[in-house]
Amino acid sequence: MSWYLYVILAYLLVLAGFNIYRSKQVKSQEDFMVAGRSLPLTVMVFTLVCTWIGSGTFIAGAEYAAKAGWSSLWLPAGAWVGIVVIYFLAAKIRNFGQYTVGDILEVRYGKFARLFGAIALIIAFTTIVSYQFRAGGYILNVATKGAISVAAGQTIAAAFVILFTALGGMVAVAHTDLPNGIIILLACCAALPFTMLFAGGVNAPAVVLPAQHMAVFSADFGQYPALKAGGYFLATLLLLLGIQSMYQKFYSAKSPADARRAVALWIVGTIVVETVVVAIAVYASAAHWADLKAFEVTNQVKQEVATGTTTAPEAAARARQLAAAEAQSGEVKPDQLAQLDATLAAAFGQAVTPKAVAAVHAGIDPASIVLQAAFDIASKGGIGLLVGLLLLGAACAVVISTGMNYLLSPTTNIMRDIYQRFIRPEADQKTMVALQKLFVVILGLAAFLIIFIPTALGLPISVLQYSYFAYTMYGVAITPALLAALTWRRATRAGGLASIVSGAAMALIFQLVIPNVFPEVLMGGDPWGIPSIYPSAFVSIGTLIIVSLLTAPPSEEELAPLFQVKA
Repeated sequence: MSWYLYVILAYLLVLAGFNIYRSKQVKSQEDFMVAGRSLPLTVMVFTLVCTWIGSGTFIAGAEYAAKAGWSSLWLPAGAWVGIVVIYFLAAKIRNFGQYTVGDILEVRYGKFARLFGAIALIIAFTTIVSYQFRAGGYILNVATKGAISVAAGQTIAAAFVILFTALGGMVAVAHTDLPNGIIILLACCAALPFTMLFAGGVNAPAVVLPAQHMAVFSADFGQYPALKAGGYFLATLLLLLGIQSMYQKFYSAKSPADARRAVALWIVGTIVVETVVVAIAVYASAAHWADLKAFEVTNQVKQEVATGTTTAPEAAARARQLAAAEAQSGEVKPDQLAQLDATLAAAFGQAVTPKAVAAVHAGIDPASIVLQAAFDIASKGGIGLLVGLLLLGAACAVVISTGMNYLLSPTTNIMRDIYQRFIRPEADQKTMVALQKLFVVILGLAAFLIIFIPTALGLPISVLQYSYFAYTMYGVAITPALLAALTWRRATRAGGLASIVSGAAMALIFQLVIPNVFPEVLMGGDPWGIPSIYPSAFVSIGTLIIVSLLTAPPSEEELAPLFQVKA
């Protein structure tokens, strides 16, 4: 077993000891949920970076960059614009100083807006936690060169994330993010030049990869590339603008001024890390393009055999046929085709039964391309070994940090927006902390099942698809009503509630119902070729505006908590 595993486990054990120590500081609900509102500027900056930079960047974003090239920057670009907008709201959010976005929603729209908003948030955030576990499985699988399966790895990752979060809440989350954030920033900046050298120089992607990897709108975007690019941009923008994990960090700051300064530094760190990760993925793809295509062809053949469209004895011939088609389309160059054929021949040579075909593994999973870059760099020895190990550690850090952030957040909603609001308003502090720790475990197990069940059933899993569903659900159900609560005095209770319910319903219909009930209408992976974010956001924002204008405006007393404080 690779010694990389022991380094990762040692790092996790150090974090465990750190969190046990920090957990002793948790004395109240305020400590567990918002770290006693005492986070200094430095901790605020790195915890914001770590909250946003997760496996959505290192796994889903890198997977997308491997498939689509530089145009994958449309995905994180929405967050960059969102952070600029948040800069002007950060001080107001800190001044309001509650615990969840549900506190804001109830002040403007009533208790049912709080309840339905909490339900939508729990669905979205639990999904996000689930693919953090999947990313942890990828890391341990790659680090041990397959000795630990992805399934076993995601179980280990889930155990550590649940343990760390349950121990210390926001105190543990924020202070764990400080060393993790430093590792992430240093690793990405140090790894890029090494990855470029390994790939063959600055111009390697343009020489090796298909032309679409250099396009503004990649053909991989689906039926309507520009529309899909805008969809990714919009989904990320709406998630960032309303994401509760960030609002909790603002509530945790020492002062409104610290919250605003932290956002100014946050945008710099986020742009740097996300751009560098995409660059690492693109250059690593140039170094391993034939292996990436081998993985893609292998999965297609396995799926065809599983569905009966290709027989097991025909699998090897079908793999070669698909490889030839890739070369004919220009996706694979002549010199790459020879390597691709050799890889596929070795993989499928003895696979003549359905069971044997299902067990075939070939090539490199694009979701692990950044991890592969870490091994490439480490293979050079010397400083390269240190940088490669640092990059692998950064990938591990993002899984732990993001998993903790997104696991803590929905449990805060359960306690604050459901239990304390509707069941037991006068619950004592000790009971609140103990129950929230219990719900950390329960939601953590639910997130694990979301990823474990398809793993056990052998279903295809894409971190990118999981993340897009979560982004869309949260972005259309919560963000329009939340931003209106903070900025539009004319928004009414009926309008806000209608926006939350209709946005969540449309996201579920377009993301889950239509693809499963009417698969024949899918074009490029989207219903009728239209990304779900567009109809969902249109309905959510439209109902917010129309219903608000058709109902009586809120009174000055209702507006006072959010519009009569100094920002």
